[in-house]
This record gives sequence, C-alpha cells and structure tokens, in this order.
Amino acid sequence: MKKIPLEPFFQQLTPDECKVVESLDTPVKIARFLDGVQYPGGERNRSMVNVLRELQAHCLDGGLFAALMLHRLGHPAVMIDLLPEPGMDDDHILALFRQNGRWGCVAKSNFTGLRYRDPVYANLRELVMSYFEVYFNMQGVKTLRGYTRPIHLARFSHLNWLTEDTGVDAIEKYLKGLPAIPLLTTRMIQDLTNMDERSLQAGMFGVNLNGLYKG
Repeated sequence: MKKIPLEPFFQQLTPDECKVVESLDTPVKIARFLDGVQYPGGERNRSMVNVLRELQAHCLDGGLFAALMLHRLGHPAVMIDLLPEPGMDDDHILALFRQNGRWGCVAKSNFTGLRYRDPVYANLRELVMSYFEVYFNMQGVKTLRGYTRPIHLARFSHLNWLTEDTGVDAIEKYLKGLPAIPLLTTRMIQDLTNMDERSLQAGMFGVNLNGLYKG
C-alpha cells in the first residue's frame, strides 16, 4: 500500500489538534467527529488542516478527511464519488474501508441518510445502493445514477491536499472528468417515485439550507 506522507500535516497542527486526531482511532469515531462539524455554505474547499482547525467540512473535504484518518489507522486512502442525474443534485464522496471482508464507509453530508455505513456490504455496488432511497434533491427526486471506480488518494500527494486548499480544488477538478458506472436503466429512471413528505423531512433533519444544491 502506497503511503501518504503525514509529517507535513502533523507539523501544522497544535498539540490539542494532534490529540483530536489521535482520538479518532476507529471508523465510527471518525464518522462521529465529522457529524459534529458544521456543514458550511459556499463553494470553498478546505485542506485537511483547515477542516480540523475550522471544524467545517462539506462532502468533498469531509470525505477526504475521513480517508486520511482511515489511512492513519492502516486502511488504504480510497474513496468513490456517487454521481447524480446531471444538473439535479450534488455528487457525494464516500471514504471506503474494509473490515472482516466487508465494505463500509465514512461520509460527511448535509442530509441525514448520506453518512456512515457499517462494514456489512459484500461489494461496492451493494454499498452504493444503500444510498439510493435517501439520495434526493429539494424537489424530492431520487437523483443517484452512478458512481466512480475507487480513487486512490496517494496519487495526489504532490498536490499537498493535506495542508493546502488548492490541493483539494485540484482533486475536485479531477473528479469531474471521471466516467460513471451506471446504476439504473432509462426505464428504471422513468418509473421512479418521488420521496414522500415524511421521508423528505426525516432526510433533511438539521440541514443547513445555505449548503444545499443551487443548480
């Protein structure tokens, strides 16, 4: 497994910030930490240092932070990008890990249902499809349509994404050029039902309206 150099990251942290990182010693603890940081509005991407320092993250920088923390625990730093119907919703990053031969993930989201998954999924498609019913936009349309192949983050070490916001910007640009593995046929999409009002409200519990998809 190719390693991500962690020294530049730790060199920029305060002793208290280092203690926070050291406390994130399981996937669940990483997930709960991300659940507790603010989901911001705006388009700014944050480096991993700034996620920790500002206690703010959206799905991309939160997903990268999760992948970095999982890597520190011995997992490969790998993520996939969930892809919506174009022009209808945001994409969504999952930081992957395997335990006892099964897939789980850590994710940061503005929506209730798009966060952590226990490692119980036999393959990546199973894991991705666990998000289908809760991946929707403000109109209640279920928008998940595909996902990328796994992305190994060690290949981006030269971008300094651990310490520089611009490195995360470059990763975002790379993601936009990746092909999708489709999940649905055209007929399936035509037959989809919208979210009912109760499920819509449950999925948006605690949402930051400023962080919603703007189109």
